[in-house]
Amino acid sequence: QSPQWPGGGGWGIGTPYGRMYNPNTVETIRGEIIKVERMIPMAGMYYGVHLVVKTEKGETLSVHLGPAWYMENQDVEIKTGSQVEITGSRVLFQGEPALVAREMKMGDQVLTLRDSQGFPVWSGWRRRR
Repeated sequence: QSPQWPGGGGWGIGTPYGRMYNPNTVETIRGEIIKVERMIPMAGMYYGVHLVVKTEKGETLSVHLGPAWYMENQDVEIKTGSQVEITGSRVLFQGEPALVAREMKMGDQVLTLRDSQGFPVWSGWRRRR
């Protein structure tokens, strides 16, 4: 069941999780998705979609996309083995390097998740449908 409020489930911009995005640490990685999973990033949050990407530089990096209720309504099939280019904010999450994604490109598909300041596109998304 999805939250009934914009940015709900702890995924809004003003939440501790939402404040992790840092526009000063934005970078772009390229690589292969080696794992796709649903996870609860912080206690009390609704499930999100999380990737593990093996970058071209040989780094294995956690990538946080967005809430499952939003991701499952997008027309992008995210699967293991896909080549991706992801732009996002590099942060430390639970002591490990991670990327909070702003945009993901797979082939000719582009999925925008946040704006340049990290504001999530799903905030208010339900009102626009």
